[in-house]
Amino acid sequence: MKKLVLFFSCFLLLSCAELQQVVNTLPQGGGMDPTMIASGLRQALDLGIDKQVSKLTKKDGFYKNSLVKILLPQELQKVDKTLRDIGLSSLADEGLIILNRAAEDAVKTATPIFVNAVKDITFYDAKNILLGQDNAATNYLEGKTNTALYAEFNPVIKNSFQKVGADRIWNNIITKYNAVPFVNKVNPDLTDYVTNQALDGVYTMIAIEEKKIRTSVASRTTTLLRQVFALQDN
Repeated sequence: MKKLVLFFSCFLLLSCAELQQVVNTLPQGGGMDPTMIASGLRQALDLGIDKQVSKLTKKDGFYKNSLVKILLPQELQKVDKTLRDIGLSSLADEGLIILNRAAEDAVKTATPIFVNAVKDITFYDAKNILLGQDNAATNYLEGKTNTALYAEFNPVIKNSFQKVGADRIWNNIITKYNAVPFVNKVNPDLTDYVTNQALDGVYTMIAIEEKKIRTSVASRTTTLLRQVFALQDN
């Protein structure tokens, strides 16, 4: 009987050791510290700002980027058409370009706002965000920061309007349009419109880098990114 007990004890010990070897080969992270995962997500978003949002600050960063180019709101499309119909196509073109120029200038000034937003964000469910869609962290950032960022970004857009001359050009455009007989006069809040469009552009570009980090190991340029995003590869 004692020999039998000893045999089963050795068998169990052997089985446990083998089981531990199997466990050691499995991807770690099920119990990874959520704080570490959150740090990895923040780092991915920071890279999005550094590598992608920075592109928006260059000349034509918005205007020649089909993903984020600011088009005229529906209310102003009729303004655009009317100006072209009466021979003011160059003014209509200038109006569109200058909206994008204002966004480019504003994002350059406001980049620290986005950096601080990422730094301050708290991921309440970091693991599920990590295992979510390709833009899950960016969507979470947008949901948590959009309102606050709008309040900070709107005056920056307003200043950029003045800096690049968008306010003067659009006052001229609206004045000429409203002087056309029989049209319904317009008075759009372009600062509000461009603020929202520029913010959408920023989130779009951050999401591009997040997707690259999720889908390409080569884009994980730090140890933390490699450790954290390896968890979602399986």
